[in-house]
Amino acid sequence: MARGGGDDRTGTEALPGTTSASIEPIEIQEEMERSFLEYSMSVIVSRALPDVRDGLKPVHRRILYSMYEQNLRPDRPHAKCAKAVGEVMGNFHPHGDSAIYDALARMAQDFSLRHMLIDGHGNFGGRGPEEGPAAMRYTECRLAPIAMEMLAGIDEETIDFVPNYDGSTLEPTVLPSRFPNLMVNGSQGIAVGMATNIPPHNLGEVIDATVHLLSHPDAGPDELMQFVKGPDFPTAARILGRQGILDAFRTGKGSIKMRAVTDIEEGRGGTSRIVVTDIPFQTSIEVIEQKIGELANAGIVEGISDVQNDSAGKQPRLVISLKRDVNANVVLNNLFKHTPLQTNFAVNFVALVDGVPRTLNLAQALGYYVAHQIEVVTRRSEFRLDKARKRAHIVEGLLKAIDMLDAVIATIRASEDQPAARTALMAEPFSFSEQQAEHILQMTLGRLTRLGRTNLEEEMAQLRQTIADLEAILQREDEVEIEILPNGEVRAKDQTTLTERGGRKPLTMREDLGGEYGERV
Repeated sequence: MARGGGDDRTGTEALPGTTSASIEPIEIQEEMERSFLEYSMSVIVSRALPDVRDGLKPVHRRILYSMYEQNLRPDRPHAKCAKAVGEVMGNFHPHGDSAIYDALARMAQDFSLRHMLIDGHGNFGGRGPEEGPAAMRYTECRLAPIAMEMLAGIDEETIDFVPNYDGSTLEPTVLPSRFPNLMVNGSQGIAVGMATNIPPHNLGEVIDATVHLLSHPDAGPDELMQFVKGPDFPTAARILGRQGILDAFRTGKGSIKMRAVTDIEEGRGGTSRIVVTDIPFQTSIEVIEQKIGELANAGIVEGISDVQNDSAGKQPRLVISLKRDVNANVVLNNLFKHTPLQTNFAVNFVALVDGVPRTLNLAQALGYYVAHQIEVVTRRSEFRLDKARKRAHIVEGLLKAIDMLDAVIATIRASEDQPAARTALMAEPFSFSEQQAEHILQMTLGRLTRLGRTNLEEEMAQLRQTIADLEAILQREDEVEIEILPNGEVRAKDQTTLTERGGRKPLTMREDLGGEYGERV
């Protein structure tokens, strides 16, 4: 095989527009292997698998960042999903709009994510296979409050940015992710030759385990399981047994049995009925109803007289009426065996670690997240320290200018232009730095005369304290000296709260984000 054209030496003919110099002989087997490897790695890294640090695939990360840039925030009105999808497709994700909208809609479904990242307005679909979301021109969206914690600090150089697909703007390689989103919301994806299937977990339990891991960096999966009891599915079905959970947390692979919540109600004349109220994750009442009907018609499950779907709103309810004198428990056990009333969730905890797919146990998943948070806090502290030092330098110049205010004003008035005034302020007897001189020149004369020494001295004292605190944090050698509190705040162990220094309200998982956060279903 020859790539690019023909060559007289190989006995092939040159293609139009090519020369013999552009010919590269290559074995077809080698070319197929290389092309398939490039394709499979592209699918694995760029589409199918989440990053262990923020738990997001590229499309979800781009959606959240694009909506953040569009100011579609919790305190702003909803916007058409078509607008959000168009911005994502035009700036960050050059793929089909339907794929982007499907990813956006999933983040707005309370039965798909344990804690929704997008606040949707309109019909975003149901659990049934025929209950897809309405067209994007009808639905509206904005970021959910907890999604803002995924993006908190992104404008403080906490993460790296890279050029987008056409080089017109920049996009983040990962989000700061101020809570362990990969564990909390889980992820599903099929790549080439591998797949991931991570169940959602309880936010409060995962935070407690993270805090414990910070204090005990050598903690293993068994030790962390005293905090994380198991998956916490949003559909609130029952989990049978512990072995599947133990295998999943210890090895990253396991099979977890889920069973619907059912109740047997006795009726008149020896009749009874089975009432289903909560169903397993990733199934629907419609699928279960259809399967029961097929089994009853085929005679595989006997004793069923009627199946009625009484679901209302977000509360599923399926009533299975039985014939007279039928043992309800026997029928129910058969339904568990043959229908999605009982299913298995095959845990396959695969995520990208430094761009490489790896199977992770509980301790490894949280450990990589902790390492990411330490880097985020460190980079944010460096950014805030640099900002505080620059402001302190300006305040020093303003305090100095107050002491010789008349001379400063006279010098500025006597100068021919702004560059001359700046040069004069940088010379004796003032000796201002270029930054200080420029700041003074940008101020109006009225502001110069109204400068308050008391306010500036108070600001300087606060800046010096902030600088000292940030320097103390950055000088620590032990990474575990930075911890996440149970209420979501990040602080150094000297009780200095990092989130409060930046003026940002700290995240309180169980209060600020609503009572359902941290409560186990």
